[in-house]
Order: sequence, then C-alpha cells, then structure tokens
Amino acid sequence: MAKKKSAGKAEKTAAKKAKAVQKTEKKQTKKAGKRKADSDSDDDQDLEAILEKLRVEWEEAHKVTEEIADGPPSRRANCTFVPCPTGSNHLWCIGGEFFSDDGKAYFYNDVFRYSADKDEWRKFISPTCPGPRSAHAVATHPAGGGKIFLFGGEFSSVNQNSFHHYRDFWVFDAVSHGWDRIETKVRPSARSGHRMASWKNFIILFGGFYDPGTITKYLNDLWIFDLNEYKWKQAEFKETELRPSPRSGFSFIPTPEGILLHGGYCKEYAKGKRPIGVMLEDTWFLNLSLPTADKPSNNPIILKWERRKRPSTAYAPALRSGCTMTLWMAKQMGVMFGGVTDEDRDEETLESVFWNDLNGYQIAGKGKFVSLTLKRPKGKSKKKVVAKDDDEDGEVEAPEVDPDDPIWTTPLPRYNAMLSVLRNTLYIYGGIYERGKREYTMDDFYSIQLDKLERYTCLKKSEIIIAEQDEESSEDEDGSDEDDSDDDDSDTLADVELEPEPQEETEKPPVSAVEEVAEEQATDLRAQATAFMGVAKDRSPEDSLSTPLPGETLAAFYSRTRTHWAQKAHSATENQGKQLRRDGFTLAQETYKSYEPILREVEKILAEAGLDKEEMRVAGQGGPRAEQSRNRR
Repeated sequence: MAKKKSAGKAEKTAAKKAKAVQKTEKKQTKKAGKRKADSDSDDDQDLEAILEKLRVEWEEAHKVTEEIADGPPSRRANCTFVPCPTGSNHLWCIGGEFFSDDGKAYFYNDVFRYSADKDEWRKFISPTCPGPRSAHAVATHPAGGGKIFLFGGEFSSVNQNSFHHYRDFWVFDAVSHGWDRIETKVRPSARSGHRMASWKNFIILFGGFYDPGTITKYLNDLWIFDLNEYKWKQAEFKETELRPSPRSGFSFIPTPEGILLHGGYCKEYAKGKRPIGVMLEDTWFLNLSLPTADKPSNNPIILKWERRKRPSTAYAPALRSGCTMTLWMAKQMGVMFGGVTDEDRDEETLESVFWNDLNGYQIAGKGKFVSLTLKRPKGKSKKKVVAKDDDEDGEVEAPEVDPDDPIWTTPLPRYNAMLSVLRNTLYIYGGIYERGKREYTMDDFYSIQLDKLERYTCLKKSEIIIAEQDEESSEDEDGSDEDDSDDDDSDTLADVELEPEPQEETEKPPVSAVEEVAEEQATDLRAQATAFMGVAKDRSPEDSLSTPLPGETLAAFYSRTRTHWAQKAHSATENQGKQLRRDGFTLAQETYKSYEPILREVEKILAEAGLDKEEMRVAGQGGPRAEQSRNRR
C-alpha cells in the first residue's frame, strides 16, 4: 500500500515537472517569436530607410532648375526647335552650335522652352543630360504628358580640327523636365545630320553622315524604335526596292499615312578628284502600315518608299540646301524658309546665293509646292511718282518705295535657321547669314501667321553688327586665319572631355589594376588617332612623305616614299647602292612602326564609318575639302 502511494506521488511530481518544462518552452518560443518580429520590423525599417535614401539621391542627381531667360537662346544654328508633343502653346529648343567671327565653334546642351501666349523663354538645367552637340535629331510623342526623343549629333574641337559623332539615345520628359538615357544593345551607328519622326508608337530614323575628319560617309539606312518594347531594329529592304540615296540635312515630316522626305545634301567622291557637294531636290513618301495576318512583315511595321514625280511645269523653289521643312499640321503642309544655293566651280571658287523666301509643300495626293508670298493689306496700292527721263524730253512713272510694304518685315536671308509651327503661326529663330566671306550666327526671332501671310513680326531684333566689307578685307582676314593654322593643330578632342559611350549590358568581373592601365592606354590611343585624322588634311608635302596613311602596308608606304628615305639616309651616312636602299628602308620601317598603333586605331574608326581599304587610303591623303568655310547639314 505504501508502495502504491509512493508511485502515485512520483507520477504527479513527474507530471508537474513536464508541465513546468512545457511552460518554460512555451515562454521561450513566445520570446523568440517576439524577438524575430522585432528583428523583421527593424529590417523593414532599414529597407524603408535605404529606399528613402536612394530616392533622395536619385532626385538630387536628377534635380532640374528652372529660370526665366532674358530672351531667346544665345546665337546658334543646327539646334532642334519643336512644338510641345501634347499640343500646348510651347516650343522646345535643344542644343546647337555657334560659329564665332574668328571661325571657332562652340556647342551647347541647354534646353529652352518658349511660351507663345506669354512671349516668354525659360531655361531648364539638369545634372543628367546629353552632352553638348549640334545636328542631332529629335522626335516628339504625346505619351505620358509628352516626350522628346533625341539621337546622335556631333561635337568638335574649337578649331574644328577633329570631330566626335554621338550614337547615344535620350528621352526628355516635358512634365518633369528631366532627361533619361535609353540603353540598348542594338542601335544605329554614330551620325549627324539625320532626321527622326514619330508614327503611332514608333520612332523612325533615316540617313545622316559620319565624318571622322578626313572623309564624309553619307548614310541611307532606316531604323525603327518600338516605344512599347524599347528596342531598335534596322529596317530590311530587298535589293530591287527603290529608296532614297544617302544624304543629310533633308526634310522628314510625319503624316497619318507615313513620312514625307524631301531634298538634302551629300558629297560625291571620285577617285583622283576632289569631293563635290551635291544639293538634292527629289521627294519621297514612306508609306507605313501595321502588319496583319494577311500582310506579315520582317519589320515591326510595313514600309514602302514611293518616289514622287514633279511635272516639269509645276512650281518649285530654287535648288538649295541648308533648310528643312517643318509641319503645319492644320493644313498638312510642309513649310520651308531660307537656305543657300552653292555653285562649286573649282577648288577656290564657291559662289553662293542665300534665300529668305517662304515656300510650302502640300503633302496630300501627289504633293505639290506653293509659294507663300506676303499679301498686301487691302486698300493699299503701289504709289507712283513722276520722274524725269534725262535721255528723253518726257516723263516716266516709277514706283515709290513704300515703308509700309510688308516685304520690309522679311528676315535677312540665311541657312540652317530653326523653324516650328504652333497652330497657324510659324516661328523662325537663328541660323547663319553671310555677307562677303564673313559668316554671322544669328540670334533674331520672328513669327508670321501662315493663314494670313500679312507681315513678319520681329519678336527679338538681332544685336549683331554686320559690317559692310569688300572682298579685299575678307581675303585679308582669311589670310590671317591661315597664318594661325599652326596653333590650330594643338586643339583636338584629346583636350575635350566627352561623354563615354554606353557599354554592353553584361556583367563584368572586377577590373584589375593592369586592366585599368590597359583601358586608359586604349582611351589615349583613340584620342591620338582622332587627333591624327584631324591634322591629316593640313599636312605639308614633306609631312605626307614621312607619314603612313590609314590602310597602307609597310611595303606600300616604302614604295610611295622610297626617294624621300634614300635622300634622308644619304645625308646621314653618304652610303650608295644596296646599302643606301637598306638604310632608307630601315628609316621607313622605324617610322611606320612608330605610327602603327595609331594607324590601326584610325582604321578602326574609319571602319566604323563603313569605309573599305581603298576609301581609307583616299581619306588619308587629305587634300582640299569641300565646304572649308562652312558645314552643311
């Protein structure tokens, strides 16, 4: 009996202990859960703090400052000037270049907005933005409150001895006024003077040129950027399909059915001859439609070029370059102002006619040009005065100069002016005016109501003093510029910090110190190659004999310059015969090897422009370049 009681007591004690242990474990589990919850809460707080820090850093990096400008942007040409993509009463001006009176070039990357209802200019500055450039292209799209897409363009050293062409792609938000760079593995090559237009949810890019400083390569490739997938694709055409020839500086106007292309500029290169500038006056229409099950396409959209023929009796503006049409949407008409007609007679003679006429192109149907001449106000008639004829005893009637005639409101003739239409009003800004051999980058700003065509309104007068000068003074100035050419050679892109091109979107291992040095050497080599091309065209005959050309082998270099090296060797050693030839070859070989790394880099640059070996040799020979006094786009 005592044993039973003792066993029962032991069981109760064990049960109590087990219950106590269970209670302790439960408390510990509860505490652990609380600690975990607290830890998770801390992690959440840390994550929120990290995200907030990132947000602040991003906003700081993309912070846009806005200021009211005194007037239009500074003097410039080859910038872009487009209406707001959402249809508001604004115009956007981006970038451009300024040519000073002493022939130096300066580039901009600023953004200005003009409010037509307030006659007010505002400037927007963002720490993240495209580099300074001109001759770039933009296309607008109304999505997300309005976007402006920008591709390519060019930059040069101050004395224009060397050039850089961009191939970066950016988008500007018309609401936040900030820039974002669009990175894609596949994209068009570097270029300037091209054009872009938007159609539905696509950006279409065509043509342009690439000029590394020795020869200009004109392009006629067509690229499509899909705004839904954010991808570029080069359009595919059959060899038998008609399409426009390579060109730059042409008109490229979007319509609901496709895109109108007119005119442009290119150079013709013939072996053994100097390049000749060619002004183009052909008109094309790019028909666009979306693929369907019945009409599939290798391209994102269906493309078909159609050349528009103009009857010989139809009106057309004089042949010209340095002008592009802007769209007058209300009338589905392209509007063109100014330009220049060059007659390139010989290496030393370039005669030019500058224009300030206004023309329109009716896009619908087969298309046709019309002259947009100013209309004389009703009730106004030409006054006549009686003038005595000295040769005859009689009187003749002569028209009197009427200060109220609207023709006197017309802006000065110019090329590369910026045009844009808001509703029914055309705005004209800047451009380049020429008198004698002097070029003036303009800063004046005009408007004209296209539906009335009564007179031009000067919104901002030019503050440039244009001197009356004769040919002799112009020649003297040109001569003084030539005397300073030695100093120009030192001004190359090696001295200018350019924005690096985007790298491929792949993960890269950590860069070692050796790799960093190699990368720096490669960058320095590219700068030396660019500088080499920049001064190649200015080499003296002596320099040409002692410098190998891009694409030239050692054997070809020695064959071309053997007499030079033989004379150099003889003056040093007075050897004769085979030994003299050996000495000359040794000197040529040493020179070639010293230039070899730079030549290989030059060949890479020229290959990127699409030149073959023969074209590289022609490019390396330098010689007279067309348009030495101005750059046509």
